Amino acid sequence: MTDVLILEDELTSLQALSEILTTYSDDIRVHKASSLKEAKDLLDQEIRYGLFLLDVNLSGEDREDIGGILFAREIRERFEYTFTPIVMVTAIGNMEMQAYRELHCYQYIMKPFRREQVEEVVQKVLEKESREKPPVIVVKKDGINYQLKCEDIRYLEAIPRGTRLHLVTENWDVPYVTLRQMLLKMPKGMFVQCHRMYAVNKNEVEYYDTVNRIIRIKNCPDTVEIGVTYKSVIGGLLNG
Repeated sequence: MTDVLILEDELTSLQALSEILTTYSDDIRVHKASSLKEAKDLLDQEIRYGLFLLDVNLSGEDREDIGGILFAREIRERFEYTFTPIVMVTAIGNMEMQAYRELHCYQYIMKPFRREQVEEVVQKVLEKESREKPPVIVVKKDGINYQLKCEDIRYLEAIPRGTRLHLVTENWDVPYVTLRQMLLKMPKGMFVQCHRMYAVNKNEVEYYDTVNRIIRIKNCPDTVEIGVTYKSVIGGLLNG
């Protein structure tokens, strides 16, 4: 889920931007501000924004007003938003170029904007975010939901009434989630099932031994068994 903060004092434009974003993807959550104060209040909340859409001029055509730029500067002063995409929305040409240079803005949109323009920007941001973010899964432990990086999971083991995640530093038991269900949560192609009880992270494999039907895990004393019916699957990996 990507949280987007929109700062726009023209309510018509604010609603239009919000509608474009929310209908573009179910993975976008919009937070709207029609004033600098509202935007600062939203910035102080415990939300990690993945995109900012900021109106440069918060007083219409007043060329002296640079409320959006001032807010962008405040965003950039926060370490967690050093590289977060900021898109400036403006009707005044020279203002957006100033923001673009000074604040390393991701892009700018000229008013009146078109739906296609906004969707193109959002698409680029979401694609960039998906490339840079390591894939994660959400699992419940002791009644609390945790996010785990998939790259930290060496292999999966089916246990009675659940699945055990063998991590780099520890093992987690996830109750009431089968091995099959857990594999469906994982990024496609990252894990391979090698036994009815096991699936391994292909990036964590040191070598496959199809003769002795075992898989050696990197920097780990564990070996994972290759089931007879899965031997051809592993053979296909080696020959592929």
